[in-house]
Amino acid sequence: METIGTPFLWLVFAGVVLLALVADLVLMRHGGPHKVTFKEAAWWSLGWVALALAFNAWLWWEAGQRFGAAEGERIGMEFLTGYLVEKALAVDNIFVFLMIFGYFAVPEEQRQRVLVIGIVGAIALRAVLIFVGALLLAKFHWILYLFGAFLLFTGIKMWRAAGEPPSLEGNPVLRWVTGHLPFMRRYYGGALWIGSGARRKFTPLFVVLVMIAVTDVIFAVDSIPAIFAITEDPFIVLTSNVFAVLGLRAMFFLLQGMADRFHLLPYGLALVLAVIGAKMLLADVYKEPVLVSLAMVAAIIGATVALSLLRPPAKPPAAP
Repeated sequence: METIGTPFLWLVFAGVVLLALVADLVLMRHGGPHKVTFKEAAWWSLGWVALALAFNAWLWWEAGQRFGAAEGERIGMEFLTGYLVEKALAVDNIFVFLMIFGYFAVPEEQRQRVLVIGIVGAIALRAVLIFVGALLLAKFHWILYLFGAFLLFTGIKMWRAAGEPPSLEGNPVLRWVTGHLPFMRRYYGGALWIGSGARRKFTPLFVVLVMIAVTDVIFAVDSIPAIFAITEDPFIVLTSNVFAVLGLRAMFFLLQGMADRFHLLPYGLALVLAVIGAKMLLADVYKEPVLVSLAMVAAIIGATVALSLLRPPAKPPAAP
């Protein structure tokens, strides 16, 4: 398993992530649980993007000093492409979060706490899956084709499902949790359960956390193979993935209430996954330059966002 990651690079990355998480927990929650405004979320989103680009620039420079300008450029472009892919797929993740929060009517004051736990869990889960994936790819090259076929299938499935109203009705995880655990329908502040032992009853907030955790697993399984199509270096895969996830909470509050305006974005994400899957299947036949991959992903996402804004969704007919 080859990687550019040295103890120094891993230490810098871990330090930046730790400081960023502390800043997110302390500063964004300043004043206690509160409803995050659009302006506040916008500034935080810009800050997370700026942090990722600053790390990208530093990694580009550091790699250029160690391996030469051409190799530094390749590494920098791989990080940037991976970050863009993961950032785009994170938007779809947010749409599911919005659906879960709306279904359970999660109070605005508790949404931050749920998202913090979800983000920390997503980072830990991705770290494990990325290293496992890198080890498997290093030993069994044919797994690359398995990843490619999976992404192609996922892209086609997502395209067919795009445009359909999302629903949690009939979700097997939700049915199992609410059917096998003593469940109450009332919120008690930030409590996950009330009582103890046989008298313990779980609040809706606990069920929401379970659903968020399941969502993290599903999206990690979708997104991690996608970035392995860009690079197999676990350092680049993990760093670009984590920097994309770090801004998830701010992006959630930024897009809250605006999700319907990007109604065509799921088609773009489906196309990105399908194209990346096809690229992995053809990896031994044609090696696509990283710059081409970056331009392709940016063009697809940009086009679907622009078309969504230019062609708003049709309003349902008014009830007679």
